[in-house]
Amino acid sequence: MSLALPPVGFGTYQLNGLSGVDTVISALRVGYRLLDSAMNYENEGAVGTAVRRSDVPRDEIVVTSKLPGRHHAYDLAVTSIEESVLRTGLDRLDLHLIHWPNPSHDLYVEAWQALVDAQRRGLVFHIGVCNFLPEHLDRLERETGVLPAVNQIELHPYFPQVEALADHRRRGIVTQAWSPLGRKSDLLTNPVVVEVAEQHDLTPAEAVLAWHAAVGAVPLPKASSQERQRQNLAAVGHVLDPAAVERLTALGRPDGRLFDGDPATRVED
Repeated sequence: MSLALPPVGFGTYQLNGLSGVDTVISALRVGYRLLDSAMNYENEGAVGTAVRRSDVPRDEIVVTSKLPGRHHAYDLAVTSIEESVLRTGLDRLDLHLIHWPNPSHDLYVEAWQALVDAQRRGLVFHIGVCNFLPEHLDRLERETGVLPAVNQIELHPYFPQVEALADHRRRGIVTQAWSPLGRKSDLLTNPVVVEVAEQHDLTPAEAVLAWHAAVGAVPLPKASSQERQRQNLAAVGHVLDPAAVERLTALGRPDGRLFDGDPATRVED
């Protein structure tokens, strides 16, 4: 089954407990159909509960979770995947990702094989990764014969990942963008972003999300208020002119990462 994703997803980081359930239900009511969770977010239960309580048919919703670094060893990964499904209370996960490659531990191929086997068992429909570099993707394909359907990476105008986007297109991998609005940075007040937004009669956040759509990434913004949820959902439907897209891409910086998130060295528990 080929993977078809909506043009924008709903990030659920820090949406926990009953209030998290309410927020995710609101997002589904507004029109989101891609939900992004993770074991390390400690909210798989809240997301699954929201899906079950929502009026939206289950087969219209793509529920995502992620395998943490401490569970990369094959047997641990198998159990971790099963537990993620059980925590959601759903019959399966639609997309399951390796959260970080943790190359210094050198177990990500084992974790990937566990995901491949879980897909064959029907526990998950589609499998992918987060924060994988080209050499990590090469190794997965070489040693398992299976490429990820998705690579979720940090991506925003301060860190536009032009080469990664091109590499993913060549491989047939969907690029998802975490922190698409440049969390805790000054991106949304950057004069170029503000000017592009004004020229297109958009808010800065809408302009940045429209940029994601233009460069071929699926952004995963988080929003608690229903109004902001609606704005983010609609933003990817706005079309920026090519010059505006180039201006925002040109904001890229060598140190554009938001924190110490280099996949070559980061170790995620």
